[in-house]
Parts: sequence; C-alpha cells; structure tokens
Amino acid sequence: MSSEIKMSDDEYKVEYTTVSIPKLLADKVKERMKGTGFSSVSSYVTYVLRQVLSSIEQDKRAKQAFTKEEEDRVKQRLRDLGYID
Repeated sequence: MSSEIKMSDDEYKVEYTTVSIPKLLADKVKERMKGTGFSSVSSYVTYVLRQVLSSIEQDKRAKQAFTKEEEDRVKQRLRDLGYID
C-alpha cells in the first residue's frame, strides 16, 4: 500500500520579482552560462545567488564557534575558577 502525499498546484507556485542588472553584466552572464545547461539568465543568476547566499550563511555559522548562551556559560565557568574577573 503506497501512501502518496498530494500537493495542490498552489503549493508548487513560486512568486517572482524582477531585478534589473546592467546590460553589460547580463551579457557577461550569458557568456559565463554557455555550456552549463541553464536556459535563461534569470535561472542562472538565481542559482548563483543561492550559492553565494548559502556560502555566506555557512561562513557565518563557521565563525560563530559558540552560541551566545554557550559563551556566557564558558565565561561564568572561567570566573568561577578565578581565571577572569
């Protein structure tokens, strides 16, 4: 017995907005996307932006060694041990 989840057409819809870029940049993007399988500048730029934003978020998480709560606990422990005032 297969349990398949049916989603309505509305759940698959994605809203879009228009972003303008200089024509020279769009031309460079067209050159860059040759042979990539992307069919439009829009889809390629969307992919690139997702990659850039994901990378920024990963870098941000990697730089944050401790959460604020963890940092506070470590500092308090160091105070309790007399290492810091």
